[in-house]
Amino acid sequence: MAQPLTRNDLKRALGLCKDSFLIAGTFSFFINLLMLAPAFYMMQTFNRVLSSGSHMTLVMLTLILVFLLVTMGLLEWVRSRMLVRVSSKLDDLLKDRMFDTSFRQSLYSGGAVSDAQPLKDLDGLRQFMTGNGFFAFFDAPWLPLYLLVLFIFSPWYGAIGVFAATVLIVLAVFNERRTARLIEESAKQLNAAQNVASTNLRNAEVIESMGMLEPIRRRWRRHAAESLYWQTVASEKASGFSTGSKVFRLTVQSLILGMGAVLVLDHQISPGAMIAGSILLGRALAPVDVLIGSWRQFVTARTQYRRLVELLDRIPPEQPRMSLPPPKGRITAEQAVIGPIHQQKPIVKGVSFEIAAGETVAIIGPSASGKTTLVRGILGIWPPMAGKIRLDGAEIQHYNRRELGPYLGYLPQDIELFAGTVAENIARFDEVVPEKVVAAAQAAGVHELILQLPQGYDTQIGPGGVNLSGGQRQRIALARALYGDPVLVVLDEPNSNLDDQGEAALARCIQGLKARGATTLLVTHRPNILRLVDRIMVMADGKIVLFDTRDKVLAALKAAENQARAARGAQARGGGGAPQVTAEPKVAAGREGGR
Repeated sequence: MAQPLTRNDLKRALGLCKDSFLIAGTFSFFINLLMLAPAFYMMQTFNRVLSSGSHMTLVMLTLILVFLLVTMGLLEWVRSRMLVRVSSKLDDLLKDRMFDTSFRQSLYSGGAVSDAQPLKDLDGLRQFMTGNGFFAFFDAPWLPLYLLVLFIFSPWYGAIGVFAATVLIVLAVFNERRTARLIEESAKQLNAAQNVASTNLRNAEVIESMGMLEPIRRRWRRHAAESLYWQTVASEKASGFSTGSKVFRLTVQSLILGMGAVLVLDHQISPGAMIAGSILLGRALAPVDVLIGSWRQFVTARTQYRRLVELLDRIPPEQPRMSLPPPKGRITAEQAVIGPIHQQKPIVKGVSFEIAAGETVAIIGPSASGKTTLVRGILGIWPPMAGKIRLDGAEIQHYNRRELGPYLGYLPQDIELFAGTVAENIARFDEVVPEKVVAAAQAAGVHELILQLPQGYDTQIGPGGVNLSGGQRQRIALARALYGDPVLVVLDEPNSNLDDQGEAALARCIQGLKARGATTLLVTHRPNILRLVDRIMVMADGKIVLFDTRDKVLAALKAAENQARAARGAQARGGGGAPQVTAEPKVAAGREGGR
């Protein structure tokens, strides 16, 4: 099991891998030290073997070279394996946290942000750590070692090496400054294009039925073209720097041979040192050249790292909660202010109320009055920005969510069933207990409907499975909400997709909830279901404007409607004057749009 992490998780995970990075750096020192072997072999061959004509000397030098190169290869193999293991360890340490962070980001935004970008960023970092660009970061610090050897050969060799390394480092810095912003902008536009494409796939039926494909495709193409433009500009600039650095490196390697020839003619170095110096300079400059060539991958990895650090700071890990007694369903709110966390703009504004355990309460009001936002706050989906919401006296956030979940049932407006069997969906993808699954389906009035499916409760739904109608999906989701006899059940527009038979089944379901003492909250716009509730809460503009027994609220609403009708009639008869507007809201005639 992955070790639990604390803020900031990514930095701490990298800290846990620090020893492995130090070992990889130590290996890099010996690898670069052994990289000197071919140059010295070349020098000794020219200086000793050719001058002495000794075959045995050549054989011994060759055996030593092969041994050193095999050792270097083994060290590189071990270093590569080690960094692959480190990347796998980082993935193991962070993947659960990233999944939870992606989930909570979507949860807090109400679905406004629902991509898996954190998981993609983590995978991108992991892949970068196993690429040549990352290895170059371990090899580049040993550049002074090669320069020192060049100075030992000749001060002129050392000076040329310092000059060439300085020029390549300056090119790398200019490359970063000229391309980093372009690459980041390209990634931003590419992410926007991918979001548009994924949204289109989820809403293909709407797009096809209303002929929206062309404008949607035009919108996607705009983001894709922007991404391609910035990517092209960045690639052109980066390729210029990369080509320039390569040409410069090869030129310097060639010119140093000319310098070596002059030094040989002046009897300052041997012919072997002339060849070895050229080889060493090429080896010294190679990591810097690789860094320039792989700069785009580095910039992308750096952007991914910054994005992950920012996200993990913004959404800290949830702390373990002490187990609390099973709730009975009493709900209280104390000046609760609720809204999407990412917007910091409240929708529900300072509401206070109390709902006794076992009560059935309807929440009504016009669209965008805050009904769905309120039930999200009651369920703990959106924590209050201010004030308190309590379940049996404890703040809803203080419960262990895994332990609390079975005591809650929720039917949202937007029904989402998941890939799996009908039974697995009803059982909330926990252990399927057949008796409890059937009981929940019967309570929702969907048992007979399920039996008519191709494989009954074992019917696969979702991608690759059976397609269900809106009413079927809603009734199966209702069974999921009722699974395990929860003590608090929240039904948001439960009859929006139901026919008369489904309405009757829903009414029996609500009566069953009342009979067993479950607290039931109904967000609805249909008056016929109000006969089943004990009290009615009326909301408008994010506030509770009326909360009383069913008969009193319905009487107040009817009186307000009669007053408004009378005012309109008086205005029509008078032929003018300012219109009379009642402050009392009416039950909305359509589904809640702004929630």
